[in-house]
Amino acid sequence: MRTLLGFDFGLQRIGVAVGQEITGTATALRTVTAIDGRPDWETLSELVQTWRPDALVVGLPLHADGSAADITQAVKRFMRQLEGRFHLPVYGMDERLSSRAAEDLRKQPQQGSTGKAIDAVAARIILQDWLETHDAS
Repeated sequence: MRTLLGFDFGLQRIGVAVGQEITGTATALRTVTAIDGRPDWETLSELVQTWRPDALVVGLPLHADGSAADITQAVKRFMRQLEGRFHLPVYGMDERLSSRAAEDLRKQPQQGSTGKAIDAVAARIILQDWLETHDAS
């Protein structure tokens, strides 16, 4: 069973979550800063070193009709960079509803998300969705 890190990429912030296939659950970790779309690779490397994931999952921003959003190309570049830096499989996950769902969850104390940055909560939702839709085999 694998451990995975999930990412909600943004030009200013990148949400990060961790999840395990054995439990089928994901947890919001933190938000990492980015400057003009350039990630803080040192912090991301520390997270990869700490969690030692077997794979990475990145939210793919798409419009409601499934077409690419303006930021989609930057996200795909981030995915290629992750794969090149960490030599791990990188999977894309449709994130069309994750930001809205993250904002809703963040407002609900019983969900344990209060106080977590919206980006980390969105990363948790992206990774949770991936865990629920992909076979662990």
